[in-house]
Amino acid sequence: MKETPLSNCERRFLLRAIEEKKRLDGRQTYDYRNIRISFGTDYGCCMVELGKTRVLGQVSCELVSPKLNRATEGILFFNLELSQMAAPAFEPGRQSDLLVKLNRLLERCLRNSKCIDTESLCVVAGEKVWQIRVDLHLLNHDGNIIDAASIAAIVALCHFRRPDVSVQGDEITLYTPEERDPVPLSIHHMPICVSFAFFQQGTYLLVDPNEREERVMDGLLVIAMNKHREICTIQSSGGIMLLKDQVLRCSKIAGVKVAEITELILKALENDQKVRKEGGKFGFAESIANQRITAFKMEKAPIDTSDVEEKAEEIIAEAEPPSEVVSTPVLWTPGTAQIGEGVENSWGDLEDSEKEDDEGGGDEAIILDSIKMDTGVEVSDIGSQDAPIIVSDSEEEEMIILEPDKNPKKIRTQTTSAKQEKAPSKKPVKRRKKKRAAN
Repeated sequence: MKETPLSNCERRFLLRAIEEKKRLDGRQTYDYRNIRISFGTDYGCCMVELGKTRVLGQVSCELVSPKLNRATEGILFFNLELSQMAAPAFEPGRQSDLLVKLNRLLERCLRNSKCIDTESLCVVAGEKVWQIRVDLHLLNHDGNIIDAASIAAIVALCHFRRPDVSVQGDEITLYTPEERDPVPLSIHHMPICVSFAFFQQGTYLLVDPNEREERVMDGLLVIAMNKHREICTIQSSGGIMLLKDQVLRCSKIAGVKVAEITELILKALENDQKVRKEGGKFGFAESIANQRITAFKMEKAPIDTSDVEEKAEEIIAEAEPPSEVVSTPVLWTPGTAQIGEGVENSWGDLEDSEKEDDEGGGDEAIILDSIKMDTGVEVSDIGSQDAPIIVSDSEEEEMIILEPDKNPKKIRTQTTSAKQEKAPSKKPVKRRKKKRAAN
């Protein structure tokens, strides 16, 4: 299913709002959406909500053989999946350009920045090392996937605990969590991506664009940085030319945002660890509020309604007064009235099917009339005996109109030459019958 494009009206509305330094969700230009971090029952499972964008992160580990050129280093593997559950535009079983770009950016941000000590993942040099796999699933898409995915990946890695191992000669022993406490990963720093959207060829700048703002933006700048203000990676897309001052300005903003997000992550990890030690309830089910049916909560944007009445009065004063038009009722028949022009009465109109039926019935009536006329009865004056009733099979058609106290009038409708020839032959027959009656 293709993504539904924005209409021209929506596009102009968004761009005009951005020019006026306004956003649809009530945020300021450099504001992030609310970030919420929740953890599952197992170590290494977390969910990050950036506004309405939700990403589920899961870390797993496995003992494998190391790479030939790096025999003493573990392996890191990152995988981001965009399912149709997140947005109908994502096609299953097919790697889109967006997915490839996001996966590469995650690898550069987390693997190439050496945020995890890969040498601590080695068990036996050249034989067995730990392979750490980070799976990220996008559950809901509302813009800025890379920021939410990077936060989910680093939070899951910090929360993960691998099983403890011991090596005795050539024998490697894995211990369950009941036998020995799992071992956390060795993490040097926490790189976090911060996205900047540019509009009108770099004239306007927004932090953390949502899905609609991403559709109308001209370019995107992603800066991955840690709390020590060290840039881990930087990527610009969209084909716009950025000045040096713009990049430096974005890096300063990113430093402030990364420090805030890092503090939030550390606080969430500390709270989860505290709950687990105390034996309290933890997991995704406990993180959802019981008073709400759905997992999402509508964010209320702060709206200033102090001068609403004054603006309403100004609009009413500037508006033209309504025209004073009084409709006069129309009396068609006593007891009824019509106000306004209305529309024509369509009750008398026959549908096409009814008209066809009527036409077919008319044809049958014409045929029946013609049959009756062919076998018609000639009627003469009732009082006279000279004109008896004669049933003729001739094609002559006569119509008799009966009127009160008047002799019936004969109206001849159709005459033919053949009838005129047969008419003299009938008169002698009548005379013969008269003579026989006299005798």
